[in-house]
Amino acid sequence: MIKSPTLTFDARAELLADALDKNSLPDVARALDRLSVAETMEQLERLNSIDRALAFRTLSKGRALEVFERLDALLQADLVAGLQDAQVAEVFAGLSPDDRVALLDELPASVAKRLLLGLSDKDRALTNTVLGYPQGAVGRYMSPQFVTARPWFTAAQTMARVRAQLDDAESIYTIPVVDEGRRLVGVVSLRDLLRAAESDPVASLMKDPLSAPATLDAEEAARYCADAKVLVLPIVDAETRLVGILTVDDALGILEDAESEDAARAGGAEPLRRPYLATPVRSIVRARVVWLLVLALGATLTVQVMGAFEATLAEQVVLSLFIPLLIGTGGNTGNQAATTITRALALGDVRPRDVFKVLARELRVGAWLGILLGGLGFVLASILFTVPLGLVIGLTLLGVCTMAAGVGGLMPLLGKALKVDPAVFSNPFISTFVDATGLIIYFLIASSVLGL
Repeated sequence: MIKSPTLTFDARAELLADALDKNSLPDVARALDRLSVAETMEQLERLNSIDRALAFRTLSKGRALEVFERLDALLQADLVAGLQDAQVAEVFAGLSPDDRVALLDELPASVAKRLLLGLSDKDRALTNTVLGYPQGAVGRYMSPQFVTARPWFTAAQTMARVRAQLDDAESIYTIPVVDEGRRLVGVVSLRDLLRAAESDPVASLMKDPLSAPATLDAEEAARYCADAKVLVLPIVDAETRLVGILTVDDALGILEDAESEDAARAGGAEPLRRPYLATPVRSIVRARVVWLLVLALGATLTVQVMGAFEATLAEQVVLSLFIPLLIGTGGNTGNQAATTITRALALGDVRPRDVFKVLARELRVGAWLGILLGGLGFVLASILFTVPLGLVIGLTLLGVCTMAAGVGGLMPLLGKALKVDPAVFSNPFISTFVDATGLIIYFLIASSVLGL
């Protein structure tokens, strides 16, 4: 690979863009030769589907596979549509079984079937093993390619197995130990094997295993793997027979996707699932418009509340000045609580059964926030307007903050109990609900204190 130390990354990227503009394949190949694998992947993510396929065709066989493996499954599917059948079959066969399954999930059924039929019997069997688990289960993300040991093996025998399967195994740093029925009985690290005497039995070196059932939700399994700080998490069936392994890099990838999904839904949109510049505009619109329609319908509740208290506003027009402040504070308070609880749910710090503990805690937090903000609002409104109006603002902030924190803490727990993504139940719906109820609290307090 040719690398020029005199050119910056931006300059090398510009050479690729110029070569694509000229539609010159030799220049495209030379420009890509100046980029590392990571830089090549980054540039491909920024290109449209036609230019991406054109640039990918100029890569050498080995480099093409290395780049293809690191792309998101959706981008891999886009590339498949723009490549020749022979090249597609070649890179598909070079993927690991779990990566093949991720790509197959994004392809039309006819294309997926054709690619599967083109695999060797061994590769097809490994891929079908992963395909056999439901989407969302960790079995869909595990690798069926791993090295195992037996308790009665010596360290030397186990190391010989590692060397024999070095090219095929997904990971060799943590080796599952199984009995005659392939039931998981322990794990042994490569470090301990290297440190041991050749005659030491694996039984004296292995440790109690951590494992996850293949049907467990992938995000839960990935979180377990990350929290346990293990390089490999063995995946077992209902009878604790070893069926695969989840590596830490795959676990982190699952968690990254889950974080992106939660962040998007908390902001009222669906996740794009591919780099922003590589996402068609229609896909971005589709990811946002549904939630905007839902929130627009929810906002009609706020309009109805305003209409119900129209006479109150007519008598005290000054009340309308504080509406943005009050509903904004309520929405922000609720969103803070929801974000905190959603995160706590993801980390396993709280569970749906903790609903009353969470509610009590969030009501106390909301009340304290209401006292602090309400006290400040009372002082400022009393100075700028009148003491009765200041009292209305102070009491409203106390009520709105307490209510919003309680609702914000409950919504994610409700979503979890209903087996719905807690992020869906958080910020967008909380803002809409708190806006309407906050106005009701505001106008009721104003009517009572001001005698309207």
